[in-house]
Amino acid sequence: YPRWHTRGTQLGDFNLTETEAMLRAYTKVLFVRDPFHRLISTFMQGMGSSPSFSSFVEDVLGSGQHNASAAWKPLVSLCQPCSVHYDFVVVFGFFRQELGHVLQRAGLPVDSLLLLKFTDTQVRWTYSWLSEQMFNELSLQQKQQLSRFYQWDLAAFLFPGSFLSG
Repeated sequence: YPRWHTRGTQLGDFNLTETEAMLRAYTKVLFVRDPFHRLISTFMQGMGSSPSFSSFVEDVLGSGQHNASAAWKPLVSLCQPCSVHYDFVVVFGFFRQELGHVLQRAGLPVDSLLLLKFTDTQVRWTYSWLSEQMFNELSLQQKQQLSRFYQWDLAAFLFPGSFLSG
């Protein structure tokens, strides 16, 4: 299947036979991130035109799941973990712990210098502080709506200490 390696080709572009063959042939790794952290990152990168985090969340909730941007769309609708059986699921903020294991299991060389570059502790601390600040900006109704918006992500993946798990 030469099309497998064509730039910009997505899994949905293939027929069922090709898709099944591809999924059997590759090691499948899914990188996931706490949905609330994804929202914060999107807001901080200026991808929304809202002046405050609270109004950005209103825009996100108003877009609905079907019209949501890939930047904040629930992960289960993007990566379909019930249909695709991933070999590894790596949670953002735990790369350093998990990446060596994934590389080793996939039969790839484990470069300890590469693993040292990941500063998970700093990332987790920063997002913990940011999450608390941003979460406090939201109304109780917004918090509940976000928890419902991401309920399937929260059920499918473990996000330790997520503010949305409440």
